[in-house]
Amino acid sequence: MKKVVNILKKPITSTFIAIFFGFIVAAIVLSAAGYNPFEAFSALFKGIFSKPKYISNTIIKSTPIILTGLSVAFAFKTGLFNIGAEGQYIVGTIVTTIVGIKLDLPPVLQIPIIILAGVIAGALYGGIVGLLKAKFGIHEVITSIMLNWIALYLSNFVVGLKEFHQPSSTATYMINKSGFTTILENWKNSDAGIETLSKHKWLSDMLLKTDMNIGIIVAIIAAIVIWLLLYKSSKGYELRAVGSNKYAAEFAGINVNKNIIQAMLIAGALSGLAGALSITGVAPHKISTMAAFENNGFNGMSVALIAGSSPIGCIFSGLLFGGLIYGGQAIQSAIGAPSEIINIMMGTIVFFVALTKIVPVLADKLLKRGEINVK
Repeated sequence: MKKVVNILKKPITSTFIAIFFGFIVAAIVLSAAGYNPFEAFSALFKGIFSKPKYISNTIIKSTPIILTGLSVAFAFKTGLFNIGAEGQYIVGTIVTTIVGIKLDLPPVLQIPIIILAGVIAGALYGGIVGLLKAKFGIHEVITSIMLNWIALYLSNFVVGLKEFHQPSSTATYMINKSGFTTILENWKNSDAGIETLSKHKWLSDMLLKTDMNIGIIVAIIAAIVIWLLLYKSSKGYELRAVGSNKYAAEFAGINVNKNIIQAMLIAGALSGLAGALSITGVAPHKISTMAAFENNGFNGMSVALIAGSSPIGCIFSGLLFGGLIYGGQAIQSAIGAPSEIINIMMGTIVFFVALTKIVPVLADKLLKRGEINVK
């Protein structure tokens, strides 16, 4: 009994329970709508794993939400709710696109410069939130929401500028090819590359038919760096101390306002990095007029919640969400069920994750009841 209770008390157990109930609720909704849930889930998993290009596209779809999830998780660990990851992501795409169009340097210089530009833009945009919180006590949720909308309309404004607008389109010009981070971009489209890849179907399927890029590698490295920063450095201790109890941290001599600003700078940088890698790594390598948010930042909030704000956990929860978003398209094409069922599933998973504190309580009651029965 004690072993079962200990397992139930682990955070990862609560997460798996939440995912399980997400599938259960989705199955009930599908059944009520007249669709076979087993066929739907079969189509979902086939849409993720049945072909190398599906796996590749799942990874591509997951990369930005891993990074925005990491942004939200980091801020949450420092006592801040970074609901502005969407706006920071958008600003990252804007600046990366502008610099990528204006500069045309060798790839060894072009790639780091334009990615760094997006990172700095995201950091400064997040820093605005931190500054307003630290200096004037304005809640970060309010400022973040406003800045999200400002970023969206700023993006549309930039798209409309003559200097960047591509005629007869609703988008900017594409960034210069020297800034692409797609894996083996030039070689795979050459005669030698096509000939070599034609001998390896799975590799050809993954590289030629998708925009597989270095983003996932960068995202994993970023998650490890953030974990090391939070748990293996004195600065991380300060940031977490402020997040746990800012009054106790201040009493201990920690500069609370300084750490709030630094936390939002780092969180914004992560979201800006997500935007930069989306522009450099995924076609069409430019920004377009937006009627609504793309939701990379908002999905990042769900990723962070499912991961329990664990930097490493964001990698796995981001892959889960990316798989559901990409594979969910197969449900509609395979059995005709609306792809919105995936949104219901994801919402249900997040809902049950929010109730994870109930599981340890139920585990304790289960243990006490077992002890009473034994007596």
